[in-house]
Amino acid sequence: MKILNRVLLLFMIFAFAKAYSQEKLNYQQPSEEIMKLVDYDRPPWTLIDDDTENMVLLYRDTYKSIASLSEEEMRLGGLRINPKTNIGSRTTFYDKVALQKVGSKTSKPVAGLPENAKLAYINWSPDQSMIAMTNTNETGTAVWILDIEKGSARQATGYSVNANMGNPIDWFEDGSALLVKMLADDRKPLIDTDVAIPTGPTISTSDGSKAQNRTYQDLLKNPADEHNFEQLALSKLVKVSMDGKATDFLPAAMYRGVSFSPDGSHVMVSKLQKPFSYIVTYGRFPQQSTVYDNKGTLVQVVNNVPLIEEMPQGFMAERTGKRDVSWRADKPHTLMYAEALDNGDPAMDVPYRDAVYSWEAPFTDATSTLMLKTKDRFSGIQFGNKNTAVAYDYWWNTRNTRTYVFDPSNNKVEPKVISDRSYQDVYSDPGDFVTTKNEYGNNVLKLDGTTAYLMGDGYSDDGQFPFVSQMNLKTGNSKMMYKSAYTDKKETLVEALDMDKGTVLVRIEGPTEYPNYYIRNIKKKNSVDQISYFENPFSGLQDVHKELITYKRDDGVDLSATLYLPPNYDKSSKEKLPMLVWAYPREYKDASSAGQNTQNPNEFIYPSYGSFVYWVMKGYAVVDDASFPIIGEGEEEPNDTFIPQLVANGKAAIDAVDEMGYVDRNRVGVGGHSYGAFMTANLLAHSDLFAAGIARSGAYNRTLTPFGFQSEERNYWEAPDIYNTMSPFMNAEKVDEPILLIHGQADNNSGTYPLQSERYFNALKGLGATARLVMLPKESHGYAAKESILHVLWEQDQWLEKYVKNKSSQAEIDSDDKIKGKP
Repeated sequence: MKILNRVLLLFMIFAFAKAYSQEKLNYQQPSEEIMKLVDYDRPPWTLIDDDTENMVLLYRDTYKSIASLSEEEMRLGGLRINPKTNIGSRTTFYDKVALQKVGSKTSKPVAGLPENAKLAYINWSPDQSMIAMTNTNETGTAVWILDIEKGSARQATGYSVNANMGNPIDWFEDGSALLVKMLADDRKPLIDTDVAIPTGPTISTSDGSKAQNRTYQDLLKNPADEHNFEQLALSKLVKVSMDGKATDFLPAAMYRGVSFSPDGSHVMVSKLQKPFSYIVTYGRFPQQSTVYDNKGTLVQVVNNVPLIEEMPQGFMAERTGKRDVSWRADKPHTLMYAEALDNGDPAMDVPYRDAVYSWEAPFTDATSTLMLKTKDRFSGIQFGNKNTAVAYDYWWNTRNTRTYVFDPSNNKVEPKVISDRSYQDVYSDPGDFVTTKNEYGNNVLKLDGTTAYLMGDGYSDDGQFPFVSQMNLKTGNSKMMYKSAYTDKKETLVEALDMDKGTVLVRIEGPTEYPNYYIRNIKKKNSVDQISYFENPFSGLQDVHKELITYKRDDGVDLSATLYLPPNYDKSSKEKLPMLVWAYPREYKDASSAGQNTQNPNEFIYPSYGSFVYWVMKGYAVVDDASFPIIGEGEEEPNDTFIPQLVANGKAAIDAVDEMGYVDRNRVGVGGHSYGAFMTANLLAHSDLFAAGIARSGAYNRTLTPFGFQSEERNYWEAPDIYNTMSPFMNAEKVDEPILLIHGQADNNSGTYPLQSERYFNALKGLGATARLVMLPKESHGYAAKESILHVLWEQDQWLEKYVKNKSSQAEIDSDDKIKGKP
């Protein structure tokens, strides 16, 4: 018996060791076919001034390095901060700047920039003769000024700028000076929470009020975090003149936002206040908004917002009191704000949800005037002239949006609804109103009497044809002015430059033609002039076949996807290829909107680590951005039938390519990121459609996100069957296909804690599934470091080669069955 017990003990030890074995592996690189595409020089981000005279070209490395992600980082209240340099630790930096005249093929590097520049927060001056930006070095962050005419840059402040709360730069209206957030003089030393000795426990209490909040990450956790957050948020406002003179403007506070009035005579600042919270991020901490004149003299405190931990249930819930306080674009120094008429509670039945007010200086109760009421939740205003403005509302539960034309000077004139539609119905989208600059340099409606102009994406059953139209705001009638005629290219209407002349900035591209900018004159036929000349960095994809495929789900819902076939693939041969499907589920309230096509086959083939497009170069057929609608019409919620709809979407995608004769159904892989990872895990649990799956940065146990997730409003206790049925963790025993799980160890996305992948992997391993878990050091929800991205591609490549491409084909299985005498 003792010998038997020892054997059993050894068996348990070895079994335990095997079950929890770890693999030590350095960063790897994918195969040559993928490396040729992933290792490229990123074309510049382009800024074009309003006069379309100058282009500013901003260059950066294609990827960050793991070393940069490994710099010191503090995660506090929803922020991620580098406490040494006082800027967001995940900020994207540019390292080179060049200037180019519009239409020229040559550019000139900007002189005077520091070596190893790390530039961010690009801010045009009001007259666009200069750009203010930050540069970060190993000691801190400073403001630099770029003079467009001179083509040179100079340092404007010391390296003591505070960019921890975002953009630290605002221009005075005359362009003579900047208002800059600088480190507070009396900032206290930060506490090292790893070595600090606690003075007592951390205690949270509930007084019986409901606080149904999403599962936020990077929250404050203890008094030491509170101290550090306050010190890092503290800044003083300093006026920095173009001649280099710096004077204190406002004393130290936790400044969040700064905005000048259109005429520059006033400035509104918002500052965070205490108490802080351990269950919500800093955006819901108490804050005060105050208006000063442009010399820093107090005018009025215009808003006090308390700590917001408790809200009514639902996506359309709002807090009470003034919100969306901002300057009117059409007035010199007039504020506007909205207030909920339903106590912020979507469950209340009221004729109007919100009221919107105009607020004149000196911003007392007596100077506030009602402009309009909206039937649903107010979502913005575009001002035009004294008597014309356009307002918007929306309601998530019905996916409805309205557009109102109203008189902002006379609330006795009833607002007119000129559009009332589902915002998911892209085919009926009338477009966005064209704007022009007013005397204050702000964007207001371009109006010719009662005529306004719109630019739209132009999606339709026949394809995408962007358009410019004009609308009579009095009658609501529209007339088409221009409609793109391209069937072999994609045209994007970027911005109206001068509607009187008919000039529009557009971007034109093709599947293998890199996007470039053009100026089109819609009043002159075929008048289009190229103004940028960026080269295609992915010439290796020149011979890849790309097409838009449309097909139907078994219940008749129209679906679409982009199909890629390998270079030189002979479509007439009907060779059965291994296939990869990449998708992301989206919720809809009606089948007709869900079936609308928003893909353009003429879009440039831009491979990224976020899709499977690379693998077309390795002999796979790739179905990218496959439609995966989840529909809940009327009183039914989309998630009520999530699983059967998910499986039906997957089957429809495979059926579509199978009918074309290109796919080996036995060798189909599926993958997705975030909610797409959730999709992948569920497809493997609830169907046998796929040979293997890849799930990146997902959430797999919905009981860990009990107060809603994605587009689910109900909490766990209201819909436990939905939460459990949709959770791959609860169905882990059904997974009998290999699954690769990848997750960033520093994921900051709501709900997708790294723990989600770790626990799901443990369940799969305990149940004997074939699975692999890859945890990426320092990476967030999206991956940034070159080392990480190359390794992810290597992991995916190895997984797909083993479990999809080299899995026995259907033909081999049929042959084996025939030899064995199986039917």
